[in-house]
Amino acid sequence: MGSPISTWEGASAYYTSAGSGGVLMFWLALAVVAVIGAIVHTSLHEDKSATAVRNGHR
Repeated sequence: MGSPISTWEGASAYYTSAGSGGVLMFWLALAVVAVIGAIVHTSLHEDKSATAVRNGHR
């Protein structure tokens, strides 16, 4: 079961919006917001859990 491709000559790749800095900044900002959101959510959850443990709840 071999590949029908016998040579890489003439091969090319297309990157969607690779030349657009605005799209790159959008994805970078989205990633930063997601990471910060996860950290804040985890911090709030851990604080709530620690308070519950201190108060004798499981």
